[in-house]
Amino acid sequence: MFLSMFFMLSVSNLTFAQKNKKEKDLSDTLKSEVVNGLKWRSIGPAFTSGRISAIAVNPENSSEYYVGAASGHIWKTVNNGTTFTPIFDNYGSYSIGALAIDPGNNNVVWAGTGENTHQRALGYGNGVFKSEDGGKSWKNMGLKESRQIGKILIDPRNADVVYVAAEGSVWGPGGERGLYKTNDGGKTWNKVLEISENTGVNHMTMDPRNPDVIYATSEQRRRHFFTKIGGGPESAVYKTTDAGKNWQKLTSGLPSGHLGGMSIEVSPANPDYVYLIAEASDDKGGFFRSTNRGASWSKMNSYTSSGQYFNFIVCDPVDPDKVYSLEVVSKVTLDGGKTWKDVGLNNRHVDDHCMWIDPKDTRHYTIGGDGGLYETFDDGANYIFKSNLPVTQFYRVNVDNTAPFYWVYGGTQDNNSLGGPSRNTNRAGVSSDEWIVTLGGDGFWQAIEEDNPNIVYSAYQYGNIFRYDKPSGERLKIKPEPRKGELHYRWNWDSPFILSKHNKTRLYMGANKVFKSDDRGNTWQVISEDITRNEDRNQFKVMGKYWPSNAVAKDLSTSQWGTIVALAESPLKEGLIYAGTDDGLIQITEDDGQNWRKASGFPDVPDYAYVSDIFPSRFDENIVFATFNNLKNDDFKAYVLKSSDKGKTWTSIASNLPKETVHTIAQDFIQPDLLFLGTEFSFYFSVDGGKIWTKLSADLPDIPVRDIAIQEREHDLVIATFGRGFYIIDNYDPLRHIDAQKLQKEEAILFPVKDAWMFIEQGGRYGTGSMYYTASNPEFGATFTYYLKEIPKTKKQERLKKEKDLFEKSEPIPQPGREELRLEEDEIAPYLIFTIRDDQGNIVRKLFQEPKTGLNRINWRLRYDSPSARDNDKASFKPTTNNNDGLLVLPGKYTVEMDMDHNGIIKNLASPVSVEAVVLNNTVLPAIDRSAMVAFYKEASELRRIVDGTQRFANDLKKRNENIRQLLQYTYDAPELFGQKTRKIAENLRDIDFTMNGTDAKASFEEVPPEQVSISYRMWAVLAGTWSSTSQPTQTMKMNYDIVKEELPTLIEQLKKIDEELKTIETTLDEIKAPYTPGRVPQMK
Repeated sequence: MFLSMFFMLSVSNLTFAQKNKKEKDLSDTLKSEVVNGLKWRSIGPAFTSGRISAIAVNPENSSEYYVGAASGHIWKTVNNGTTFTPIFDNYGSYSIGALAIDPGNNNVVWAGTGENTHQRALGYGNGVFKSEDGGKSWKNMGLKESRQIGKILIDPRNADVVYVAAEGSVWGPGGERGLYKTNDGGKTWNKVLEISENTGVNHMTMDPRNPDVIYATSEQRRRHFFTKIGGGPESAVYKTTDAGKNWQKLTSGLPSGHLGGMSIEVSPANPDYVYLIAEASDDKGGFFRSTNRGASWSKMNSYTSSGQYFNFIVCDPVDPDKVYSLEVVSKVTLDGGKTWKDVGLNNRHVDDHCMWIDPKDTRHYTIGGDGGLYETFDDGANYIFKSNLPVTQFYRVNVDNTAPFYWVYGGTQDNNSLGGPSRNTNRAGVSSDEWIVTLGGDGFWQAIEEDNPNIVYSAYQYGNIFRYDKPSGERLKIKPEPRKGELHYRWNWDSPFILSKHNKTRLYMGANKVFKSDDRGNTWQVISEDITRNEDRNQFKVMGKYWPSNAVAKDLSTSQWGTIVALAESPLKEGLIYAGTDDGLIQITEDDGQNWRKASGFPDVPDYAYVSDIFPSRFDENIVFATFNNLKNDDFKAYVLKSSDKGKTWTSIASNLPKETVHTIAQDFIQPDLLFLGTEFSFYFSVDGGKIWTKLSADLPDIPVRDIAIQEREHDLVIATFGRGFYIIDNYDPLRHIDAQKLQKEEAILFPVKDAWMFIEQGGRYGTGSMYYTASNPEFGATFTYYLKEIPKTKKQERLKKEKDLFEKSEPIPQPGREELRLEEDEIAPYLIFTIRDDQGNIVRKLFQEPKTGLNRINWRLRYDSPSARDNDKASFKPTTNNNDGLLVLPGKYTVEMDMDHNGIIKNLASPVSVEAVVLNNTVLPAIDRSAMVAFYKEASELRRIVDGTQRFANDLKKRNENIRQLLQYTYDAPELFGQKTRKIAENLRDIDFTMNGTDAKASFEEVPPEQVSISYRMWAVLAGTWSSTSQPTQTMKMNYDIVKEELPTLIEQLKKIDEELKTIETTLDEIKAPYTPGRVPQMK
């Protein structure tokens, strides 16, 4: 019995181990590097920019500065914002709280990650970073558990001494919070000011006369989904006079109650003056000044602002009485805080967070906030908007079916609801001018009628939904309002609404109840009672306590708790609706709201976890997916669940996901097991229903992915990121055709090719300057996606691998001989060949590419080869150099096949797949007969080939002749007649060149005197249309073609005659043993 049980247990363990090994092998096969050829494309936008949290200006060159975004990384400019470069995209954090430049070495930059606020849409960080090369590279210097960093100070006397104000997590206790100091440039840190597990340091300032004197403010705060406490008894003001060894709490003249968010600054104009703005309980906050270095304080004014989002002050560098306070509408005082006035807002966004004042001219300053970065040179009367920072924070995304190019819509943090094209026909891409605002305020859910893209639904915070008429720009508010006798509904900041798949005019919307409209929001029905827990948030402890109603900023800027935050209807069964709540429930109705049943107690998911998304299956009405977000309980785990019985039971499919909060989930509309996830830092997909997840992040920075939309007609993935705008993967169809087993088995795969739009790309940008922002289009033409398992090794690679193996085994290593090294040097590395054929099997084009393993792409621009050879001045063979483009091919079907050339042996890797070139039909006067048009242009291209060859041949003859003429100067026994002949040849070549090219252009063509029209000019006039139009060739083009065809043979004959004359001269020169000249073969006798 024992042996039997032991055997069964051993077999079970073996089976489990084999299963785990198989899953690991599959996971290793389908790792993110394999799919990096599928790249994300940013479409911005930038015209609203986004929340700027920090700015650091080079003190020696104010045109060079760094900008930190609340959730959009770090950007650098070296030309005063004319252009910006992202320099911190993939360091594991997207949120920036503080920036500082070493005053003694402006190449040394410090960055504190984690936004320096405690508002609702908060980004957290992973410590403090340092760059020693002006932002080109960064190193994490520690304090990874600090979550939010409020300020960094560098000792101007010693750059290795740095102070960091670590706020700590706003969602839970512990971590690294307090004031930290390093004496060795960040190698080690000491906590020099510690308050408690709930309280960190949010701000500090240094006395410029004595850097050992530092003032700091501590901040006790906590935020959960259901509540916010903005201060407490542990918030206070501190001072050290010995570089952090000892601290004194400053209290004289300051409020005695609980303090909240604070900012403290020493006036650089008079460091005896210290300013403090403080939020406090019972309205005791205000603006305070000390004129004795903090020994005592005077309340100058009761003015303060919201400590959870603002309360940041900046002192004027020249005037000790002038201080700025950054907030919704920023203020400035000229009398030390007694009175305040608004800072100029002329064409500038509200909600400011950071500021730099030019010490050489204080009328010049730069100010950053929710709407981006602005610069003024006239003290705020007028502003320059830095309109090229695509750091918009999108909560939601949706797409329409506009043809030929769909539009993308989304709602943003404090920057409206926006819509714009996914692409256009312009080489420069989509500009900011092409975007529209569908609704103001903070934007959230969007919906567009499937059959009528002119009807758009947008909402701003707390369920304020509008119906937008796109052609006219009219907006109508259609928010459900309480019926007679009803209480106000509880709306979430991000209240959901959806359009039904079963009725194009039907809307569903969620507050604490669910609403339904069948007439585009004109009338509403309430189809549920309150389906949340409806619990009193005051019955929950926060930081171990129950807090009174007068606690600092209690629950301000926090949604009412007990609201619906996720809403979805089954696309397969009408009336099957799922509603997820912010207090951890999923409610289900199968009869359009007549009855509801509750789902809770989800496996491995904490109670009350926020339901971040629900996605009913597109293929099986019993299946539904859900994600949960417990971030605001300091829980960063991924919660992804699946139900196969309409929400009665659930299982986790989080499997191998990292510790990242999940915001959204979606399912492909063709392949049921292809799932997509947006997380706090990236994007993932699974091809097996959630057993294995793979990161898909090529060209995507580390950024929250808040929402996913699939454009079904184009097979595009579109995501809303919270801090870097919208991103698209154009045609993600290859993901449907792969799985780990297939990738292990197949040597190569050439995936199905999407139809390619055929049009003439338009001109680009004209005089807009470098600040003018455009987002790139997908590459024009047909995109071929392929998979390559491995690449054959070259002789050199094989030798190096063998040498490495022998070295590791401590065995003798044979040294390569000279011939072996020469063969290695001469070997051509393997390369790929993509052969494109028309429907008759004729080769249209060949494209070449250096092979890379995994999924990769190559683009065909729907053009033949150029009739002119590509210049190769270095005369070296590069097999992966593609020829220049020629004219557009005919619309229709083509095939492409993939081969590999390895040491001259061509091996087929994948059978042909078809692609269709489809005319966009965006022209008013297209060619009447496109086949005839292409036939004419092909003939013209052939003629151009001959013209181009003739020109090159003439140039070669000129070089040969000039070399001979030079040689004759030193060849004394050469016949004198040769000098006369070569002079005559030079004259004839000049005449031919004039016929070919005419005179050199003057300032303009109009200034060239009337003369014979050159062959090159006529040829250019014929073929220019192939790049700018698909209209019928003009009769003028045909006339020029005929003239060139008539005149060119005479020139060719003249050049042949010159060639024969030169050969005769060259033969004689060789006979008289003249030195070599290019173009002749030396003869031995």
